[in-house]
Amino acid sequence: MATKTTTTSTAKPRLETLYKNTIRPELTKELGYSNLHQVPKLEKIVINSGIGKAKDDKKMFDLVINNITKITGQAPIETVAKNSIAGFKLREGNKIGVKVTLRKDRMYEFLDRLINIVLPRLRDFHGVSLKAFDKSGNYSIGISDQSIFPELTFEETTTIHGLQVNLVFQTEKPSDTILLLKKFGMPFEKETK
Repeated sequence: MATKTTTTSTAKPRLETLYKNTIRPELTKELGYSNLHQVPKLEKIVINSGIGKAKDDKKMFDLVINNITKITGQAPIETVAKNSIAGFKLREGNKIGVKVTLRKDRMYEFLDRLINIVLPRLRDFHGVSLKAFDKSGNYSIGISDQSIFPELTFEETTTIHGLQVNLVFQTEKPSDTILLLKKFGMPFEKETK
């Protein structure tokens, strides 16, 4: 009796392979580290989308959940208001947005699509800002229109909403994350002198 064997594809994302085989050894030499674990590493990507004024519109909330799911390949969790703010007609516990945390393969695949497909589709794109790093070396990109993501159909982009992409790094020196992103191919704007 013949046994049936199944093979599963375990191909790693392109950027993860590039990081492990090329970027990490290069950065170890360039930054003068003695240990591979000192080199900056992308830990996770967090994508947020706030609903804003449409917080009471169930249809809009469902649209945002559907769009974020298609963009990331992962179901988002709902974020709720922690405090009541009368000026914004907001009560504690109201749904105010959604967020997704990507790790491992999905994180690298999303970053690859973001750098090589999504950002070049922005109108009048001259590069992302070098000023969007926080004091820990994490990087944030604000996208005001979800229609630049090729995963979405025209019908899903008729109601515009934005999203925030936060790249979270594990690093000893926050300044080293700029080098890592440049090696990944992040298109930074040219510095003017």
